[in-house]
Amino acid sequence: MQFHKIEPADLQSFRDIVGIEYVILNGEVFDSYTHDYTEDYRYQPEVVMLPADKHEISHILSYCNDKNIPVTTAGARTGLSGGMLPVYGGVVLGTSRLNKVLQVDTRNLQVTTQPGVITQILMDTVAKEGLFYPVDPASRGSCFIGGNIAEGSGGMRAVKYGITKDYVLDLEVVLANGEIIRTGAKTLKNSTGYNLTQLMVGSEGTLGVVTEIVLRLESLPSHRQLLMVPFQRATDACDAVTAIFKAGLLPSAIEFMDKEAIDFAQDFLGMHLFNTEGTEAQLLIEVDGNEAAELEKEAEKLYELMSAFPTGEILYAQSEEEQARLWKIRRSIGEATRAGRTVKEEDTCVPRAEMAKLVKFIRQTASEYGFQAFCFGHAGDGNLHCHIVRTHQTDEQWHQGMDEPIRKIFAFTKSLGGTLSGEHGIGWAQKRFMDLQFSTMELDLMRGIKQVFDPNGILNPGKKLP
Repeated sequence: MQFHKIEPADLQSFRDIVGIEYVILNGEVFDSYTHDYTEDYRYQPEVVMLPADKHEISHILSYCNDKNIPVTTAGARTGLSGGMLPVYGGVVLGTSRLNKVLQVDTRNLQVTTQPGVITQILMDTVAKEGLFYPVDPASRGSCFIGGNIAEGSGGMRAVKYGITKDYVLDLEVVLANGEIIRTGAKTLKNSTGYNLTQLMVGSEGTLGVVTEIVLRLESLPSHRQLLMVPFQRATDACDAVTAIFKAGLLPSAIEFMDKEAIDFAQDFLGMHLFNTEGTEAQLLIEVDGNEAAELEKEAEKLYELMSAFPTGEILYAQSEEEQARLWKIRRSIGEATRAGRTVKEEDTCVPRAEMAKLVKFIRQTASEYGFQAFCFGHAGDGNLHCHIVRTHQTDEQWHQGMDEPIRKIFAFTKSLGGTLSGEHGIGWAQKRFMDLQFSTMELDLMRGIKQVFDPNGILNPGKKLP
């Protein structure tokens, strides 16, 4: 792709739009926009801009579209697929100043928010009104809700409550030419025209820049119970998930963690709550609701059901403090493995009854190719994260040599009826594997959609599609 190189006259135009202090050419803030959490990738933009509202974004996009300058939108930069990497330089458009929760509608159970709001802050804001935004990625304390929209994020409680796409009612979007559109309505049902809202969710900033979001909410559950179940065999932990649903139970979360993942997290936190010796994996199972007695019964049923498998001592955490400690271990796995290491983070998703086969295949592939890998993820919906840790590999072995085993893992995932990504997106890191998932015709249809929304190809170029 050939793009216009930014010149001094362009920088002056940008300063006229957003103000001189929000046009950043170097320094610590600039450097923070050269990378996200994806491996060790770093790409330099020519300029970082931090607009204040949709009008400034509209002017930026209109100008860049006319001048053929690439624009990559960036939120909190916690992504795991390289979705915000400015691989063609140009402009990085940061959304950190669009950071307001605009309205909590307690009558209709909805919230209107800007994209630069941290997901945890959004959750806490609506919780004060007795409402619940259930989608909780592991990075909810730092990621932006706009990034969740861009990547189609899931989270710990997806098994009961669904993922980001299930809560988005309407979006305000600035198109590549600067036009501002609304994609939906503040209604729970909408069969009017094509579903542009869902097209935007998960589009990774390649079709437009989201500037306002309307989400539906739930009522806030008042009680939770949590079990940590250690299994002697990882495949039994996977099979136990199927048993839970066959028994007619619907936990709010079922998280799978193999022994290595838990050890990484406990060492990182200096919090050794249990000994993992003699176990291959553990399930963290949560139930929630508003009737404490009913939850007790459900937790007891789960305890009995899990005890039928070869398990160790089941930990039953009832207090909020105990629950918080267990959740902290689960939420820290990603950060723990990345601390001082380079990691490839694959985001496979299969029908949940097939997860045991996938875990077994990943272990076999790691053994065959001699690399270190471990698994964890959202077992309730078959979303398994595989972390491959760089150890002895040379640069060539790491950047090119790992493609073969990863392609094998993805091909096996597809053969099980699965997909390459459940919630992290495709971005820059995974697009070379998209031929495993889609035919040439299917990819061409997607390219056609991109062409309609962004005919000059300035929005997040080089992402998602091979």
